[in-house]
Amino acid sequence: MARFHPLEVTEVRRDTRDAVVVSLRPRDEDRAAFDFIQGQYLTFRREFDGEELRRSYSICAGKDDGVLRVGIKRVDGGAFSTWANENLEPGIVLEAMPPMGRFFTALDPSSEKHYLGFAGGSGITPVLSIIKTVLAREPASEFTLVYANRQISSIMFREELEDLKNLYLGRFSVLHILETEAQEIDLFTGRIDADKMNRLFDTWIDPTTIDTAFICGPEPMMLTIAESLRAHGVTDDRIKFELFASGQPGRAKRPAVSREAANRSGTARATITLDGATRTVDMPKEGQTLLEAALEHDLDAPFACKAGVCSTCRAKVLDGEVEMAVNHALEDYEVRQGYVLTCQCTPVTDTLVISYDQ
Repeated sequence: MARFHPLEVTEVRRDTRDAVVVSLRPRDEDRAAFDFIQGQYLTFRREFDGEELRRSYSICAGKDDGVLRVGIKRVDGGAFSTWANENLEPGIVLEAMPPMGRFFTALDPSSEKHYLGFAGGSGITPVLSIIKTVLAREPASEFTLVYANRQISSIMFREELEDLKNLYLGRFSVLHILETEAQEIDLFTGRIDADKMNRLFDTWIDPTTIDTAFICGPEPMMLTIAESLRAHGVTDDRIKFELFASGQPGRAKRPAVSREAANRSGTARATITLDGATRTVDMPKEGQTLLEAALEHDLDAPFACKAGVCSTCRAKVLDGEVEMAVNHALEDYEVRQGYVLTCQCTPVTDTLVISYDQ
């Protein structure tokens, strides 16, 4: 089970007016634990005014960069992101879980694929990690990026993207969509909507060549892009989503619930396995999630967003049934196999057996 480890801040670089790029160094004994896969994220924790906050930020480094690096964009009213942008400096030690997330596909040096990426704002962070790794490790593959921002000054990693275009001539291309600044080509001005997607596929991107599409950005943009991809023949198994927010395109919400398990009143007895230890707790069937019950009984269950987005609290139901209110992180096949997001689950049956260790 993932636990927090110290990471020393080695560099803080201002990327845009409201975003910093933070380089981190694990202890020697933790280096293997932080050997990330492109597209993964780190979950940090820090105490603010006596309250522990956990926030997840995507790794923006490529696998071959030789450094662990995340991008942190300031969010209005965000305690962690504001502190990071204003106060982080080399020498500060942050606590973080090892890398997590499934926003990637397996790479093969012999592959010859066309990857398509859509990013909005800070959604470029994990996509950049994927781009750099794909281009370095699949020398015959190509990557097309469509990157949406409000204006030129808000484009994160602008110079780095230009450097990648020059380094991988003919294999990497970037289409910048700017919402509030006019460009020479009208198609590249404004928001990404259904019409703009159709025009992109008609004139700039051949959808029949797409092997995998990665989407990371605001919910409306993601939904529009995914719908257009499907309409142009890209199947769901070739579309990957990532977003750290309370709302995003969801996967299957819950496993099938039997009619016999319809009684939601009363309490349930949940047997929870975590780090090889098993404990049984009593909890209400309504009003408390499995994660909350575990934490209330002093089980150090993992979590980050508590919004059904990040999958940090993922566990497997071995016996019994649950209802999962929200799911934006698990793939459909994972739900069918019994995996749930414990931050979103309440018991349906009187007894329940779950494991964080599978």
